[in-house]
This record gives sequence, C-alpha cells and structure tokens, in this order.
Amino acid sequence: MVIFGVAILSICFLSGVFFGDLLGQILGIDANVGGVGFAMLMLILLVEYLKKKDKLNKQTQEGLAFWSGMYIPIVIAMSAQQNVVAALDGGILAIIAGVAVVMISWAVVPLLSKGGKVEILEMDVNGGEQGVRHIR
Repeated sequence: MVIFGVAILSICFLSGVFFGDLLGQILGIDANVGGVGFAMLMLILLVEYLKKKDKLNKQTQEGLAFWSGMYIPIVIAMSAQQNVVAALDGGILAIIAGVAVVMISWAVVPLLSKGGKVEILEMDVNGGEQGVRHIR
C-alpha cells in the first residue's frame, strides 16, 4: 500500500532528525547536524534492502517514489533555514569545510554510479487496465 511508503519515509526522517540532534549535542552545537542527510541515507539503504528481500510491493514502491521526489524540496527548505551568514562569519574553517564536502561529493558520485544497475519504474499511461485512451 502507498501508506507504507509514507511510513518508511516518516520513520527515516524522524530517525535522521534524532541522530542529527544527537550528533549536534555530542559536538557541543545547539543545532541539528546532518539530520536530513542521515534520513536520506537511511531511506536509500532501507528501500534497497527491502527491494532485495522482495518485501516491497508495487504500490509501496510507487508511494516511495512519489514521496522521495517530494523529499528534495523539503531538504531545500530545511537547508534554507540554516544561517549561512553566521557560518561565513565563523571564519575560513567553515569555508574550507564546505568546499571539502563539495569536492568529496563530486569525487564519490562516479564511484557510486558504477556500482549498480538503475531500475526504471514503468507506469501504464494508456488509460489503466481497460486501456481507455479517448474519453469524450
């Protein structure tokens, strides 16, 4: 069912926020550190694991595909809340850390893209089971 996809996404998001807050406390920062990133990573790993074990039906996969697509704007909105000006005022270390993360990410993308075959979700666009195309 589609609701299971939403439940998986919610569990990953709440877990990511928890671990981000925990990491912030460990580092002595009064903020969430990487919670959304943890959530996205957990979502990817959990979905791949469930697909390999054949535990996700087609409707659940469709729900996950939809809400995963909606997740990107949520990540952007959460990132917009962060105080970039304060980070830049923090000095050169903040700038070096940001540039390093971007460079490492660029370097890792080709390595990850070689890893596996991408599955494309096929959807029936011919009018459903009855094959209805022309409705007047």
